[in-house]
Amino acid sequence: MKMKTSDFNFKLPEELLAEHPSEQRDEARLMVLDRKNQTIEHKQFKDLIDYFDEGDVMIMNNTKVFPARLMGNKEKTGAKIEVFLLRELDAETRLWDVLVDPARKIRIGNKLFFGDDDSLVAEVVDNTTSRGRTLRFLFDGSYEEFRQALEDLGETPLPKYIKREVEPEDAERYQTIYAKHEGAVAAPTAGLHFSKHLLKRLEIKGIEFAELTLHVGLGTFAPVEVEDLSKHKMESEQVIIPEETAKIVNAAIDAKKRVCAIGTTSMRAIESSVSANNHLNPYNGWTNKFIHPPYDFGVANCMITNFHTPKSTLIMMVSAFAGHDLLMKAYKEAVKEGYKFYSYGDAMLII
Repeated sequence: MKMKTSDFNFKLPEELLAEHPSEQRDEARLMVLDRKNQTIEHKQFKDLIDYFDEGDVMIMNNTKVFPARLMGNKEKTGAKIEVFLLRELDAETRLWDVLVDPARKIRIGNKLFFGDDDSLVAEVVDNTTSRGRTLRFLFDGSYEEFRQALEDLGETPLPKYIKREVEPEDAERYQTIYAKHEGAVAAPTAGLHFSKHLLKRLEIKGIEFAELTLHVGLGTFAPVEVEDLSKHKMESEQVIIPEETAKIVNAAIDAKKRVCAIGTTSMRAIESSVSANNHLNPYNGWTNKFIHPPYDFGVANCMITNFHTPKSTLIMMVSAFAGHDLLMKAYKEAVKEGYKFYSYGDAMLII
């Protein structure tokens, strides 16, 4: 059956949006969906360990969020401008793809000043989309000093729906504990629930971890505006799947073990590099893969994810994996039971 965007709509009470994370990472609630038996259970995230055995593999996205939101002032007028760093285009010339807000005020040739002492200056060199611009940062120091200035002046880019001010704790809390490679503008949120203690317990039980990198871009969260899913275009995101990761995952597939993708980003990465005989290939490149029902998954037979926005590409992928009817039933139950949604929300395990 061909599905439409409106099939992924649901009513979400505002009080179920998680403005803050749970006190302890692994004490978020966990809803467990069993696809074979079509059952739903309610647990805590740390109970996850009960569903895995020795030799099972968890695939984790080790991307790291960088402080991508800068507040600046426009030259002459001093107007406040928010700049969201999306992607470094060229390290040598300090060229970046960014979003600006309010965009109508920002034209090619304008200069923007950042920091109390205007220590960082950028010039607008191109218009890319209605809100998108290309900036050239004018900075005298070394590349390391330039990146340090961005780090010092930037703040953690919390999702737009979180209306509160950014708090110091967000810098650490909106980051998985296994984050390594900087490059994401948003956290791979399913991984936010793992604590050091839980990872240690999983390791002791013999669960293996396979790491990959997918640098999450803003396009992941863009709502699907077209009713016909085949007409939606995903933005490309950078993916790196090391050889060692492919080796660990393929050994688990051959041994008929549980292979669990932690989050939609890990799932998207592995499905972008699957071989004809449903094994994982090493990969270094980009993906704009859009997964929606009907879809045959090649690598993972289990998935951990959060509760996602209506009509998002994320809920569409999870629906393809869980089965649409079971997922919609689960979302209905999540609303009824008061589960928290989105980035800082509760989690779901699909087996």
